[in-house]
Amino acid sequence: MMITPIHRFRDIERKPEYLQPDKCVPPPSHSSLGAMWFIRDGCGIACAVVTWMLVVYADFVVLLVMLVPSRDYIYSVINGILFNMLALLALASHFRAMLSDPGAVPKGNATKEFIESLQLKPGQVVYKCPKCCSIKPDRAHHCSVCKRCIRKMDHHCPWVNNCVGENNQKYFVLFTMYIALISMHALIMVGFHFLYCFEEDWTKCSSFSPPTTVILLILLCFEALLFLIFTSVMFGTQVHSICTDETGNRTIEKGREKMG
Repeated sequence: MMITPIHRFRDIERKPEYLQPDKCVPPPSHSSLGAMWFIRDGCGIACAVVTWMLVVYADFVVLLVMLVPSRDYIYSVINGILFNMLALLALASHFRAMLSDPGAVPKGNATKEFIESLQLKPGQVVYKCPKCCSIKPDRAHHCSVCKRCIRKMDHHCPWVNNCVGENNQKYFVLFTMYIALISMHALIMVGFHFLYCFEEDWTKCSSFSPPTTVILLILLCFEALLFLIFTSVMFGTQVHSICTDETGNRTIEKGREKMG
């Protein structure tokens, strides 16, 4: 069997000397591993804050513009409880997705002792990430924002200021589902409220002036429609990736392989 340059490269990659373990800083002690996970990225933090503000704005319009002025008490109570329950679940899922370790590989674990402890067999391949000096497990990818290798990394989402990976994908899926549900719920209520205001006097269907009411409802309608489309697509792609056991990164890699 003829050994190609690629085979030679992979064969020597398992050797500790080739991985240059002496250049790696040992991973942190176990006492620091329990610290809260939070990515200090300005863009991601801003997107996360905007996400919470948009949910709060939607809740403000739903409650104070549509439900509180309504004469139908049962309609207001049922829809108010349902919308706020879904909104709280969405924010809780967002909070968990943002502050959960997505599956980060220990940084700097490509040391000589760790490589020897793996007891690699002849022909077995291991890969070292040159950026975070870690031994990369199968299907792990390096995130330039988190500055870590993430197991089963799907993508880095600025809206949750975190990577979507092995450990927090379930929270991201729940977040997209709840946002899609409250967006649909808000659109339905806006439609009913416009019909109600057209049939009744505009001064009686809201505690705000008619121009202010129209502007607030149009902004909510635009926000809800935009995020309904976006989160529905994201929810669908995440469910598909879970069912097929393939991450977004792996799908992109397969597409490049076919094109190449």
